[in-house]
Amino acid sequence: EVQLVESGGGLVQAGGSLRLSCAASGFTFDDYAIGWFRQAPGKEREGLSCISSSASTTYYADSVKGRFTISSDNAKNTVYLQMNMLKPEDTAVYYCAIKLYYCSEYPDHYDSWGQGTQVTVSS
Repeated sequence: EVQLVESGGGLVQAGGSLRLSCAASGFTFDDYAIGWFRQAPGKEREGLSCISSSASTTYYADSVKGRFTISSDNAKNTVYLQMNMLKPEDTAVYYCAIKLYYCSEYPDHYDSWGQGTQVTVSS
């Protein structure tokens, strides 16, 4: 059974940092791309970043480029999203999700999702 468990969310002041984790199990980690998404109330789910299978390529949305960094630890089957210079508009529920091999910015291309972790950035 595929399981994706996000953690690391919380309340932070603008300009601060958080590191999210996505712990994965139930599938061959090296065969899957893992993406990070977020959804704020009343808004569509937004693709933020992705790391492809075997960590060969990464993707960042323009809204987070230069502030967020994705990385993976294959020994721990975990993907991280380091978020720096956080802004109030980054407030949302953050999700990780998987798809085979290659990254995509589109949520409906992903097969399985975690339950999400709340990030709140105060001004």
